[in-house]
Amino acid sequence: MSLVKLTIKGISYSQTQNGAYALILNEVDGERKLPIVIGAFEAQSIAIALEKEIKPPRPLTHDLFKNFAERFDIVVKQVIIHKLVDGVFYSSIICERDKIEEIIDARTSDAIALALRFSAPIFTYKNILDKAGIYLKSNPNPTDPGAEEIDNILSNPQTFGHGEETNQSGPTYANHSLQELNELLEQAVANEDYEKAAKIRDEISKR
Repeated sequence: MSLVKLTIKGISYSQTQNGAYALILNEVDGERKLPIVIGAFEAQSIAIALEKEIKPPRPLTHDLFKNFAERFDIVVKQVIIHKLVDGVFYSSIICERDKIEEIIDARTSDAIALALRFSAPIFTYKNILDKAGIYLKSNPNPTDPGAEEIDNILSNPQTFGHGEETNQSGPTYANHSLQELNELLEQAVANEDYEKAAKIRDEISKR
């Protein structure tokens, strides 16, 4: 299976999922986005890592991990989102010490928070992106590609999200046929109701 490199597009708070934030990952050599719902603490940690100028007075948990790893000459080489089961993403942190590589299982939000601190690339497999990736409509400014789209994501309280060890609330779609689900999915994306689209897509994936 081929790996696809991802970058972080933005983070948005979801008002319909209490304490949940939507992390949007962007396909580097494509236009698809991979949305993941994460918790408030992880969102804060990722946001702080993205804002290089923000320095917490005391190290956060992920900063402590980085300090600990560096003290023992452990380097995070890359993060791979390797599995998607029942709406939950699973990730691996690829580490190296004394030229020996180790693979450590991690929650995706923690793995990405660490990848940012180590300037490590983030990857997923093509089949996961085929299954969970979406296209977001936008008309980005040609002088600043993606800026308008990021603003729309971050200012929209209904931002598209996908569950990661976070309970999701709202309507279920178990009683709908596949044809009905696909029609509802198209309507949700057309209306830019990405959170609803995520739940419908989850139901389709289960089928």
